Amino acid sequence: MKKVNWNNVRLVVILLVVVFLFSFSAKRNETRWLQEATISFEETEYFITRDNVNKLLIQNYDKVTDIRKDKLALNKLENSLDQNPMIEKAEVYATVDGKLKAVIRQKKPVARVYSESESYYIDRNGTHMPLSDSYTARVPLVTGKVDEITKEKLQQILLYIYNNDFLKKNIIGIDVHQNGDLTMMSRNYDYKIAFGQPITIEKKFKNYMAFLQDASKNNIAEEYKTINLKFTQQVVCTKK
Repeated sequence: MKKVNWNNVRLVVILLVVVFLFSFSAKRNETRWLQEATISFEETEYFITRDNVNKLLIQNYDKVTDIRKDKLALNKLENSLDQNPMIEKAEVYATVDGKLKAVIRQKKPVARVYSESESYYIDRNGTHMPLSDSYTARVPLVTGKVDEITKEKLQQILLYIYNNDFLKKNIIGIDVHQNGDLTMMSRNYDYKIAFGQPITIEKKFKNYMAFLQDASKNNIAEEYKTINLKFTQQVVCTKK
C-alpha cells in the first residue's frame, strides 16, 4: 500500500486556502462602493476644470459614492474623456482602497485662429480646439484669409515656432493675405515680418533669427518697420 505524502497534501490544502482567500478578497473588493474621485493634470494650465472632468467620470450618477467598483467600465470612461475637445489623452483606474483616479493630458495649443465667423485654437496635432473659459493660452494669433494657406503648411509653420524657444517668445501673430503671403508680428518690436509664401520655412526662420541676434547686439532692431524674408539668400530691411 502506497503511503500518503502528507507534506504534499498540506501544500495543496494551503494553496487552495490561499486561492480561496484571494478570490474572496478580490470579489469583496470588486463589490465595494467607491469613496472618492481624484483628478490630476500633467500640465499646470487648465483648459478644462476638475469639476468638468469629475462630471464626465461619474456620468449618470449624482456622486462618485453611488458607483460600485464592479460596475465601472474604465475603457468607456477613458473613451468618454478622450472625446472631450480639451483632452488629448486620459488614463482612468480604480485603487484597492476605493478611489477613482484620472490622469489628464490636455491638448497643447500652438496658435489661436481668429476669423470673421469663429475663433479657436489649433493644437500641436493640427486639430481644432475650442477656446477655454478658464485659461487663455499665450500663442500666436492667426488672422486674415486663413483659408488661403493649407492646413499642412500652417501646421508646419506653427510647430516650427512652437518647438523653437527663440521664436516662441518672439512671434505673436501671423496674418494671411489674399494671395497666401504671410506677415508676422514680433512681441518686442513694432516692425512687420514679411514672410511671403509658406515655403523654405526653415531657411527663412533661420535668416530671421540670425538677423535679430545681430540687430539686438547693435541696438538697431527698433529702427526698422519691415523685415523682408522672401529672399532666402538675404534679409532685406526697410527703415522707418
